[in-house]
Amino acid sequence: MGRKWNNIKEKKASKDASTSKVYAKFGREIYVAAKQGEPDPESNRALKVVLERAKTYSVPKAIIDRAIEKAKGGAEENYDELRYEGFGPNGSMLIVDTLTNNVNRTVAEVRSAFKKNGGNMGNSGSVAFMFDATAVIGLEGKTADEVLEMLMEADVDVRDILEEEDTVIIYADPEMFHSVQEAFKNIGITEFTVAELTMLAQSEVTLSQEDQDQFEKLLDALEDLEDVQQVYHNVDLEG
Repeated sequence: MGRKWNNIKEKKASKDASTSKVYAKFGREIYVAAKQGEPDPESNRALKVVLERAKTYSVPKAIIDRAIEKAKGGAEENYDELRYEGFGPNGSMLIVDTLTNNVNRTVAEVRSAFKKNGGNMGNSGSVAFMFDATAVIGLEGKTADEVLEMLMEADVDVRDILEEEDTVIIYADPEMFHSVQEAFKNIGITEFTVAELTMLAQSEVTLSQEDQDQFEKLLDALEDLEDVQQVYHNVDLEG
């Protein structure tokens, strides 16, 4: 799973480079999560997940508070959560998650991004079956053996634990996202380098330089769309 972590790290780095877009996307996601239940992360699991993710991207408290206050104020902006699937060059596959208040606009923009950058949209389910929904949590200052012992003592099951450079990466079922974090928070570890609910490819493809250049144009075009929240893919960008 090491390369999968590299792809998450690569995506995180690219998002860190365009913070205003990142903050806008998180603001929308926080608002939607807060509207779906109580605007309190302790009673709203979806909101708690988003806030944990936002923390690892250093989203300012002012943006978080504004989105939650907007939801509390009864704002009537309605968003649909939609997923699109598609193909890029030479066996590359992508999943595109969106939040939109205009479905026609979003599907047209996503389809156009695929078409103009060497890809094509697929039917629902044409790609997703090759990915696994996964919780990914990373922390520093511990070894994989120490993390495993901590989780065993807390009776928390995970899929895998790996050391990548100075970071220990835990892969778990999505429903274990909070349990893993709480196990660490109970012993005083509250800072995480990554806290994501993601879609990890079951296998990855390595592209030629030409195909990778084309793929990265497609990836950038999709991630630049205002309605796109997340893009998952099966390409080893470091291959």
